[in-house]
Amino acid sequence: MHPDPRPYDAVLLVSFGGPEKPDDVVPFLENVTRGRGIPKERLEEVGRHYFDFGGRSPINDQNRAFLAALREDLASNGVDLPVYWGNRNWDPYLADVLKQMTADGIERAACFVTSAYSSYSGCRQYRENLADAVGGLDGAPRLDKLRHYFNHPGFVDAMVDATLAALADLGEGGRETADLVFVTHSIPTAMNDASGPEGGAYVAQHRSLAEEIVERVRLETGHRHRHELVFCSRSGPPQVPWLEPDVNDHLEARAEAGRPPVVVVPIGFVSDHMEVVYDLDTEAAATAERLGMRFVRAATAGVDPRFVRVVRDLLLERAAVERGEDVARAVEGSLPASWDVCPAGCCPNPRGDRPALAGSDA
Repeated sequence: MHPDPRPYDAVLLVSFGGPEKPDDVVPFLENVTRGRGIPKERLEEVGRHYFDFGGRSPINDQNRAFLAALREDLASNGVDLPVYWGNRNWDPYLADVLKQMTADGIERAACFVTSAYSSYSGCRQYRENLADAVGGLDGAPRLDKLRHYFNHPGFVDAMVDATLAALADLGEGGRETADLVFVTHSIPTAMNDASGPEGGAYVAQHRSLAEEIVERVRLETGHRHRHELVFCSRSGPPQVPWLEPDVNDHLEARAEAGRPPVVVVPIGFVSDHMEVVYDLDTEAAATAERLGMRFVRAATAGVDPRFVRVVRDLLLERAAVERGEDVARAVEGSLPASWDVCPAGCCPNPRGDRPALAGSDA
């Protein structure tokens, strides 16, 4: 049966963006922190992570690779739609891309956001960005955000296999005794408490995926590994509570318990951007080395074909919903498929209400 993407006539890949040369770093960070009153000197200090990598974030190159893989996947499977790409914080900016889509005559686009979970920064803020991008733009296309995909089989399967491969890298003796350390971006505890329609969705979704991976690994290897959900990349003032423990603090605590080998699984990130290559591959790896712990980092989903296919699956699923058809939603783990339209009050802006698309309170 030929796939039917109607009523959509385009796909929009929505991402965070990142600097591509040293002169971009501080302006990029100014975009990220706009409205928070952070002085330029502090931004230059924060930017040292980027300068350590030549002043270039890997995220845009990873988006280009994903974009190419997505276009190939859609074309190879009979889905004849253009795919656009826009960022929140750096070129190509969403506003510019929406102007181009409008000029191209696009009427309705399905938006795939490179954040798999519920939270203000991972969902509603992107919806606000989309509202900003179409504000005052005559003839702008209607934009629908595709559902959260933390428990879609394509993402889950990619992360299970990445975890198994990392365990195999530890070799005999290590793979049986290793801890699995699931890592995601820390957010303020108040933001987690307000995430999703009933609160607490951010942590609950991560824990559900972690448990599914642990069980799938057990079924494959016969070992149920000790595991924990930990956090990285805290960036807020010390007086504001953020989700803990930090990955480095967790490694310190496990060293006191006997220095088991660790497999760090970055389930909160879909590609190897700065939080992975610096916070995990650089800082956490250095902490493990200092503590005498064997350390292996599992791969992110990246351009794994199963993960790329998630976009096509969600596009066709949502298209069928919009046409009024019954749909079987693909999920794995303990939680059901997420909502298509964000409920009123879901993941509120901690600094006050702003217009946001793709929600029932838009």
